[in-house]
Formats: sequence, C-alpha cells, structure tokens
Amino acid sequence: MNRREFFAASGLGVAATAALIKKAAAQPAEPEIFNDPATRPPLTAGGARYTPVVTLNGGSLPWRMNGGVKEFHLVAEPVRREFAPGMIVNCWGYNGASPGPTIEAIEGDRVRIFVTNKLPEHTTVHWHGLFLPSGMDGVGGLTQPHIPKGKTFVYEFTLRQSGTFMYHPHSDEMVQMAMGMMGMFVIHPRNGARRVDRDFAFLLSSWDIDPGTFTPNTAEMTDFNMWTFNSRVFPGIDPLVVRKGDRVRIRIGNLSMTNHPIHLHGYSFKVACTDGGWVPPSAQWPEVTTDIPVGAMRAIEFTADVEGDWAFHCHKSHHTMGPMGHQVPNMIGVDQKAATPKVAKLLPNYMYMPMGENGMAEMQDMSAMGMTLPDNTLPMMTGEGPFGPIEMGGMFTVLKVRSDIAPGDYTDPGWYEHPEGTVAYELKS
Repeated sequence: MNRREFFAASGLGVAATAALIKKAAAQPAEPEIFNDPATRPPLTAGGARYTPVVTLNGGSLPWRMNGGVKEFHLVAEPVRREFAPGMIVNCWGYNGASPGPTIEAIEGDRVRIFVTNKLPEHTTVHWHGLFLPSGMDGVGGLTQPHIPKGKTFVYEFTLRQSGTFMYHPHSDEMVQMAMGMMGMFVIHPRNGARRVDRDFAFLLSSWDIDPGTFTPNTAEMTDFNMWTFNSRVFPGIDPLVVRKGDRVRIRIGNLSMTNHPIHLHGYSFKVACTDGGWVPPSAQWPEVTTDIPVGAMRAIEFTADVEGDWAFHCHKSHHTMGPMGHQVPNMIGVDQKAATPKVAKLLPNYMYMPMGENGMAEMQDMSAMGMTLPDNTLPMMTGEGPFGPIEMGGMFTVLKVRSDIAPGDYTDPGWYEHPEGTVAYELKS
C-alpha cells in the first residue's frame, strides 16, 4: 500500500491530513523573553550528541517537542537594547532582544517555527543559508505573503545540513535589518561529529546613532559610527571564558554593511566552517585574522593551550571605537593655548575642550577633564584594565583562558595574574 492508498483507506485525504498538521501546530508556546543583555548559560548542560552554543550577550531559544517536531516561537517586535551601561538604543528585534535568540537544532530535525509580528509594519523571516522548500524561504511577495502586523505565520521544514547560519527579514529589509532584526541559526551534525568543548556565537552589526539620540538612522549606507558584537560595544561585551586545553569554536555572522577582519591575539586558528558548510581539514590553513564578508558566516577553531587575557577584535581601527564625529579636524601638532582664552569668552566651557594636539588618547579621560557627553552617548574609547585604560569602544572583547575553570563554567574569572617576569616593564636609566 502506498502513502496515498493508506490515507484513502484510513479515511484521511490530503486535505484532512493537512488539517491535522495545522491543528497540531495551532497554538505556539509562550515566547521566551531575552531582555537581559548578559550572556546566558547554555540551553542544556550538554549531552552525547553535541556541545550547546553560548551566544555572546544573548542565549538560545527554548523549544518543545510536538509529535516529533521541534517547535520554536519567535516574536518580531520593537525592543530597547543596552549597547553598554549608559546607552540604550531603540531597536527592532525578536523576543525582547536585538539580535534575537539563537536557534539550535540537529541535522535531520523537523522544525516548526511560529513567527508572531508585533512590529508596526509587516515582516517575514528568511533562513539565511538553509536548504528548504522555496515557500519557506521567507522572501516577502516572492515566496510568501508578508506577515501582517498582529498575525502569526508558521514555517516548517526539515534540516538537511549542519553548520552556522542566520535569520533576518526579507521585508522592508533596509529598515528592519538596520534596526537590528537578525539572529543566529546553528545546526549541529546528527552523528555527534565535529564536537568541541566550548562553542560561542555572535553577530556583527553597524549602526548610525547620532550623539544624544536613541534611534538608528536606517537610511545611512556608509558613514556608521557604532560597530557591535551582538549589539554590544566594549566594555559592555562579555568575555569569552575558556578552560585551558579546551577545543574552542567561535561562530561569527556578518550582517553589517562592510567586511570585518576579525583578529585573535595569542593564538592561530583555522576556519572550519563557512556559509556553505564545513571546510575539509585538507583545505584549512592557520591564520590569526580572518576577513568576514557582508552576509557571510565563519566558524574558527583552535585549542586554548596558553593562559592569559587575549584581545579579540575587528582589525579596522575605527571599528574598535565608540560614537565619533567624522568631520572633526586633525589637530595633531596644533598649539591651541593662545586661542583657548579668546574662544572661552564666547563659549564659557571651551577651556575644557581643546583636544587632539597630541593624539586622541585623552578622550579616555573626558569626564575627568570636565567635559560632559550628550545624553545616551558613550565615549569614543573606554574600558579599564588591570594596567589602566584599554582605550577601545566597539568590536572588542577578551578571550580569557584559565587552567582553574571548571568544565561548563562560563563565569568571568577576572583579570589574569601574570607570572613574575612575564609583563613588559619600564627600562630604568
């Protein structure tokens, strides 16, 4: 008996079968909310099949089983995201966060994803890089109707590959992605292959947020002033905490408007996975920097065999800075002392403002110099380390490798205590 004969004999035609499936999927679970920007622990404690992902300053979306199908619930909605203490941004995202929670599943899983639209306009979700039926691809007007505000649509498909992927709208894309609508989609191999000890993930984004404002300029194409790891800027970005000897994977997706050469100090790594899937070991080579194009994903891997606090950042220097004006003249070498009292007669507070004649490091101490920033604005560079100012402010964080971290523990261990004789020192005359 074939499938058609079976349903006919049992009194279930195609329409009746579809009705049963629709009934099974009728009510999505209550959505999990991710409005705390701290890094959540892994969704599970692990298992025999895969190591769960740790999303930097985010977390993974819980799911439930329903008739052999993993069900997830995404809610597209306006959210307020803290980029760092002292700065809140009006974003759009999913489940209270921008970017939205990471979706984790296993190759071969059947998934059903409810998408509820609480935005002020219609939307869709495109599953970036996934192999699926055309009608589930999420391109509004082409493969599906746009999801009207207030409505819930259901996406359902079988995961035919493993690797690192993303999700984002294909509906008013310029606005919705510029407002922060995106998330990671991680599919683990079905046979437990390619397992590592620690598996991190985050997205790269670009923003134009004028000083003193709260909402990104979605029409900007090239002149951005904020660059983020998972919609956080240093020092608001959590560290990557690793036990010495762990095999580490870091998955990075780029949905900003430019490429990013991501650089790791202290180690070399290999690119183990790209947009198209896993890279065979014979095609991998050691690097300390990998360039991530727009709309692309990279997963790098290395063994954390040297303790320390190791910088991990974009190597475009402006991308490790906070909000800055791009029309500021270069004042290096310009003696401003004579002009300061004259200008101060017109602008009483100007005596605190002459800067830049010796470089911009003094920007780190703006508050100490009596300068006040506009409301809801961060310094251009910030962050204090054990030896003084770190002078960063964008796509920058720290890989913290320690021998005394327990398996599965991601708690920040604090600053590294260097063994005697291993820190650069001043030469005394």
